[in-house]
Amino acid sequence: MSEIIFLDYATLRVIWWVLLGVLLIGLAVMDGFDLGVATLLPFVTRNDTERRIVINTIGPVWEGNQVWLILGGGAIFAAWPPLYAVSFSGFYVAMFLVLAALILRPVGFKFRGKVKNATWRAFWDLGLFIGGFVPALIFGVAVGNVLVGVPFSFDATLRLTYEGTFLGLLNPFALLCGLVSVAMLVMHGGVYLAIKAEDPIEHRAALAARGAAVVLIVLFTLGGVWVATFLNGYMAEGVVPGGPSNPLGKVVVTAPGAWLNNYGVYPWMLAAPLLGYVGALGVVLLLGRKPGAWAFISSAASVLGVVATAGVSLFPFLLPSSLEPGHSLTVWDSSSSHMTLFLMLIATVVFMPLILLYTSWVFWVLRGKVTAKYITDSGESAY
Repeated sequence: MSEIIFLDYATLRVIWWVLLGVLLIGLAVMDGFDLGVATLLPFVTRNDTERRIVINTIGPVWEGNQVWLILGGGAIFAAWPPLYAVSFSGFYVAMFLVLAALILRPVGFKFRGKVKNATWRAFWDLGLFIGGFVPALIFGVAVGNVLVGVPFSFDATLRLTYEGTFLGLLNPFALLCGLVSVAMLVMHGGVYLAIKAEDPIEHRAALAARGAAVVLIVLFTLGGVWVATFLNGYMAEGVVPGGPSNPLGKVVVTAPGAWLNNYGVYPWMLAAPLLGYVGALGVVLLLGRKPGAWAFISSAASVLGVVATAGVSLFPFLLPSSLEPGHSLTVWDSSSSHMTLFLMLIATVVFMPLILLYTSWVFWVLRGKVTAKYITDSGESAY
């Protein structure tokens, strides 16, 4: 069987690092606008009909978009088991808060319209807002902690010790990253809402998206300056790209600004932060007129650029250890076996295009605006 694996171990590891990035970017782009729309719900609506319009812009698609979250978690579990073990154990409380918030989404969608009572509907509107805002914030906080480093270590038998707390995750840099995430997804959700809803929601959403894009540019820049001047980055020595998956066999040193080293070695990586800025600026400019597909593409490009910036800055690290830097998890020493990565790649090559084609078809079928007339005509069949 090993003779048919024509890709070497190191190459497969890089491919799965790229695929993990694709899945996380897919989550941020596809489920991200759902979270952004839910976060904007209390701010761009003035009455129940307008709130129903906003809810129905994402009502038919949010479940399909959330599949990206399942795919990302599944890929981490299968391709990077130590990463799954450390992150899902260490970030347990944060993960629980995210899941609790996400549970409010299906309940809110289904229960909101069951009773024609203002207090009842306001309660579930708050639930939908929490289901959008909290995951957007916590996902960003998690990325910030990855850049700071997570307090874990292994013993000689690779048993995990985690010494962090939930409050420890809420450090200043991580909170800044959380705000970057919220601004980014509010921008993305605002663009989607401006395209899918009619005035006056369209106008309010466009203003919110443009404002969030400006905030994103400012916060993203502040984060970059912080990383370059104050934050310790990690550098690995003695790693064998095709070696066994054992994170204890290397030396890691830290230094301020070290996360920027990759940009000197691989200048093409500068395309990631540049895309983050250009996409956000495109949102500001394109939403100054009638919103359309190009505004959404520009917003999605900004999301791609911001998420990819974190990924390429970290490479080859997946999860640095602030407790024992030498125990940090990297692309080269924390993957599944050669055979596992290869078989998973075959499945991905087969099924990923089908997922993309089906998703494209769904959005084509659901194209067009959600209007007050549609809500009125649909009665109780609409959310």
